[in-house]
Amino acid sequence: MKQRGIALITVLLVVALATFAAVAMTTRQQVDIRRTANVINGEQAYLYALGGESWVKRILLRDAKKSSIDSLNEVWATRLPALPIPGGSLQAQLEDLQSRFNLNNLVKEEQASPEDIVLFERLLGVLDLSPELAQVVVDWIDSDQKIRYPNGAEDNAYLIKTPAYRTSNTLFSSPSEIRLLSGFDKESYQKLLPYISTLPIRTQINVNTAPLPILMALVKDLSETDARTLIAARDEKPFESVQDFVSHDALAGLQVEAQKLSVSSAYFLFTAQVQIDRARAQLSSVLHRLPNKVKIVRREN
Repeated sequence: MKQRGIALITVLLVVALATFAAVAMTTRQQVDIRRTANVINGEQAYLYALGGESWVKRILLRDAKKSSIDSLNEVWATRLPALPIPGGSLQAQLEDLQSRFNLNNLVKEEQASPEDIVLFERLLGVLDLSPELAQVVVDWIDSDQKIRYPNGAEDNAYLIKTPAYRTSNTLFSSPSEIRLLSGFDKESYQKLLPYISTLPIRTQINVNTAPLPILMALVKDLSETDARTLIAARDEKPFESVQDFVSHDALAGLQVEAQKLSVSSAYFLFTAQVQIDRARAQLSSVLHRLPNKVKIVRREN
């Protein structure tokens, strides 16, 4: 009897082990299949995002042929709902980067640009951030190690950090670089991010697309009420020229630096989010529109 019991236990153990092995193999296969599907779907999602990028490049070229100005009334500025694609959806948006303040305007020929610093200080004030942060930003990209009095920050402020690093001493490559700067935390970065760009050349601000804080920063002593009046006017009929903007009644008696303004744009930001099943892909591209083509300045995913 004892031997039979042992034999029965042995059989049950073998069956249990075989069952466990079979379940483990099946589970492993399912995980492998799911992982493979996620990889394939992820690559496909990224290709859809690139397809969206190609599409908006054509839209921008077509727009340039139709009109010499750029405004939020045009097709390229329309925010589309999520578009259905096989197995998922695609959400895309195109924004005018010349509606923002270009941080790289803060230096001219590697030296600080006083008039642009004043403009940036006004923007910081409009956003309830300390205007003194402008000095930190200038010190980050100017070519010297002279600390701007009294609140600048050169290498000495960053070499004591862990890990230690130095100032860039060259133009910004991405707005996210701001997070490295002394005095900027997550909250201040998030406040500033929608209103800044880091374009490779000096650029003007398009008054047909600039948001409220940018308009208020552009013109000293411009009230929020008058800035909203300008926005309402351009929504009804975009400004055809900088002179049309400067001549508006809302700007009567105010000093406007017309050379910093434009009514057209050459730099745009394309963003896309694609989901296919459980896989997701994101794409962010800075586009430069030239007379006969659109170049990719920077692409992140």
